[in-house]
Amino acid sequence: MALPNDRKLLVHFRTSYFTQWGEHVAVCGEGPLFGNWDVKKAHWLSCRHLGDELLWEGLVPIPVVGEFTYRLAVVNESFEVLKWASERHTVVLPEGLEDGAIVDVDEAWTDEGHPSLVLARSAFARVVWRNRNAASGVRVQHQQPAPNEVVVRFQVHDGELKAGETVCILGGTAQLGNWQLQEVLAMSPVSPSCWEAEVRLPLSSLPCTYKYGIRRADGSLHLEAGENRMVALPANDGARAPALVARFDGCFRRAQRWRGAGVAAPVFSLRSAHSVGSGEFLDLIPLVDLCAATGFSLIQVLPVSDTSVRGTWRDSYPYSSLCVFALHPLYLRLQALCDNMPDDIAADIEAARKALDLPEGVDYEGTMEAKMRIARALFDRRGEADLDSREFQQFKAESWDWLQPYSVFCMLRKVFGSGEHWNWGSLSSPTQEVLDRLSSPSHEWHTSMRFLWWLQYHLHRQLLQASRYAASRHVALKGDLPIGVDKCSVDTWLCPKLFRMNVSTGAPPDYFDPNGQNWGFPTYNWEEMAKDGYLWWRRRLAHMAQYFHAYRIDHILGFFRIWEIPGDCSSGILGRFRPSIPLSRQELESKGIWDFDRLCQPWITDEVLLEVFGAELAPEVAARYLQEQAGGRYRFRQQYASEAALASVPVHCGLGAELPPEEAEAVRRGLLALRQNVVLLRDPEDPNAFYPRFALHTTPSFKALEPHWRDELRHLHDDYFHHRQDSLWRLQSHRTLPALLGATDML
Repeated sequence: MALPNDRKLLVHFRTSYFTQWGEHVAVCGEGPLFGNWDVKKAHWLSCRHLGDELLWEGLVPIPVVGEFTYRLAVVNESFEVLKWASERHTVVLPEGLEDGAIVDVDEAWTDEGHPSLVLARSAFARVVWRNRNAASGVRVQHQQPAPNEVVVRFQVHDGELKAGETVCILGGTAQLGNWQLQEVLAMSPVSPSCWEAEVRLPLSSLPCTYKYGIRRADGSLHLEAGENRMVALPANDGARAPALVARFDGCFRRAQRWRGAGVAAPVFSLRSAHSVGSGEFLDLIPLVDLCAATGFSLIQVLPVSDTSVRGTWRDSYPYSSLCVFALHPLYLRLQALCDNMPDDIAADIEAARKALDLPEGVDYEGTMEAKMRIARALFDRRGEADLDSREFQQFKAESWDWLQPYSVFCMLRKVFGSGEHWNWGSLSSPTQEVLDRLSSPSHEWHTSMRFLWWLQYHLHRQLLQASRYAASRHVALKGDLPIGVDKCSVDTWLCPKLFRMNVSTGAPPDYFDPNGQNWGFPTYNWEEMAKDGYLWWRRRLAHMAQYFHAYRIDHILGFFRIWEIPGDCSSGILGRFRPSIPLSRQELESKGIWDFDRLCQPWITDEVLLEVFGAELAPEVAARYLQEQAGGRYRFRQQYASEAALASVPVHCGLGAELPPEEAEAVRRGLLALRQNVVLLRDPEDPNAFYPRFALHTTPSFKALEPHWRDELRHLHDDYFHHRQDSLWRLQSHRTLPALLGATDML
């Protein structure tokens, strides 16, 4: 007989999942028995076809323990996780299991995006159907195996239960009610959306069919849709029956999912009788009342982070953040800054409200000037009382990691006259010592910094008030998380290694813009971000969770590939995807393509100039902007060699007289077309790597090539944009998105 501490179990895992070639399903888990969540040490399952299913199963020997925790994953042959199942499962084992006992774990693979799981996340559980099912955390009474019986544990999820509804099981044995509607087996809520039940079934009753049902508040029973489920003994060639069958059945199968409606509205558009120039955070409250009265469940807003980068109307663009943690002063309710407003300041607020109450649109610069001026006047009189309050001290302590660098940055920007922090000399690379010194009480601008703290404190209070009110009315607030930050931002100053500052992000050409889009944001250094588990993103998500119940991530595609544009470009057409697999010199040469300077430099000839500018302007353009080369070709003079240079220089021709505006703009467009007349883009970090210029077949440079080169390059272009990157981008998405999804239940 085996000693007690030598007893072993055999855990039989089973799930159905259709993998692609080269993919495998593995069992990963807690502790050394399951690899400590390291997929390289996980247990790989074997697959076989069973009817219309691809069944993955395997036996894992473990010592007898009280419980174990595992999660299924889809991995490739390089041990990279391509997809996790929706959740971790903890299997509590019966006491006193014999040596060699079998535990059968049968899991219905469920993706994290299953509607029932989505409807159990924050926006719904905390807000939309808040208090619907308050009971949870019930401890299920675990059964002990008995001769000729097997303990079966059932678990199912449902995120749509209404008040008074419970989940139950009905099936083809006496223990499951023999399909009699009044004899169901009740289940217990172990979490707000997860229900469990445990029962001993005679071995002779297996296989047994069953379904889950919902017992409504009026006593009626609603069975799930679809075919009957089945609990059966695994085929084990005459071996002993399992002591425990754990059925993780995924989600309740509803014939019709919950449907809801909401409204999308920028906060600045919600101007009310109290607003000064723009809609404000507290204007969300009457919108919440409207939504609650009309049955709307969600309000989605545009980004509300501070975008006051340059102090002009262009800062009204909500996707160019100065600091991803700071809120925008545009949305401040001045009247709510104190209870007993001084009469002169109250009169100033009312005058500004009337002056800025435009019949349409927002006077962004006028509104910002009025709000900052009035808020500062009030701070100088009443601010100290707020700063001494316990509530402010708590806000400051919880926000100091971003509030301190934000306020220091704003002061330095004022000193240097620009947010281009790379030109700030020794202050271009801030240290904690520098931040502490510049934010110390002895510094001349300390009062102005305290004003910024006070301002952010009140913005925080006002948005939090609106958010809590929305939750009380069962209306979720959905925030918008911009994909980018401005190059002149606190984040790029404080964490420069996380950003690729010498390039910009944008979008490739499309039907709406044949030159693509250049948003001007730096791209992310995902490799650097991964080193600390994407801490910057996780902090950002946690910060937003104070105010919002769900998020929209702007340009979600950017998490696995982004259109990256050289820093000296003004349009998006000379960009390429990052990450992406380039065309190598060896690959191109193997196809007979070798003249890389010809393909990467603008193709400018007399014929091209004549076609673009016409006979009258072509000689003048060539003389002023180009240098003639051998073989009848031209190249740009150095000062005009980039899109950015061509977009900014005044356009002259002839004797230096200015052209009429429309003709000057036509010349500028022609010069940009010349600069964009390339076939390949050389990688600045690897001279032997190349990328096809978007729509290269439309360029005069391409049309001047010999037929063989045109055919090969057209094929490589189409492959690069439509096939070549698929596996890489899928892998990248599985690296970045799970880290973010794991940090919050609000996506």
